[in-house]
Amino acid sequence: MNLYKADLHIHTLLSPCGDLDMTPKNILAKAKAQNIDIIGITDHNSVRQCYLVKELAENDDILVLCGAEVTTSEEVHCLVFFEKDHQLIEFQDFIEENLPGFLNDPSFFGYQVVIDKNEDIIYEEELLLTSALRKSIDEISEKVSQLNGIFIPAHIDKSKNSIISQLGFVPKGLKFDALGLSPHCDFSEFIVENSYLKDFSFVRNSDAHYVDDIGKVFTELQMKELSFEEVRMALNKIDGRKIVKI
Repeated sequence: MNLYKADLHIHTLLSPCGDLDMTPKNILAKAKAQNIDIIGITDHNSVRQCYLVKELAENDDILVLCGAEVTTSEEVHCLVFFEKDHQLIEFQDFIEENLPGFLNDPSFFGYQVVIDKNEDIIYEEELLLTSALRKSIDEISEKVSQLNGIFIPAHIDKSKNSIISQLGFVPKGLKFDALGLSPHCDFSEFIVENSYLKDFSFVRNSDAHYVDDIGKVFTELQMKELSFEEVRMALNKIDGRKIVKI
């Protein structure tokens, strides 16, 4: 088994709250400088920019998990990841079918652009990506499961847009692979207050919106090799794979 450092919550310039310097090239350069082995691309309610990050990472020995940070109808933020392009495409369709028609105001919320490898803008999203989808957390979790993805409720310790802030607790029976923590969470204190969650896997991520934040916080996973399936096994504590540090 080997140890790998993962930061599974990173926004690109596609997210309206993401800095315009959060280009695929800059993200990968910073992850490499921070010795991060696995990154998760999680723009708000869109997977459109993750393809280029994955393509550019092929020669960098960095595993890119492609996905999004979705907002449920309850205003809960959740990380979702998929291994195959056809799964990402189907989930993007699912998002677009359930995203309300609120238009983005770039001067207020920020720009929502997709760039190519030359860093030219090839697409600008008109709908506000931070809107809540018309689907519950259970419905989104089920869709991710159907597509054989990874599902992680994000920063569950936060006082806003977390499963605990919005629902009051993590519901029994909800399907997820791990629970996410914010960068500044005191885990010892958190788990004392939420002891019913002590047997689950936790990941701590940077939730980076700026280049300098990438890799400041990370999770260490014990796995056999760098692959999507190995990450899933580590999150679910299968066959010796596990999280060893958050």
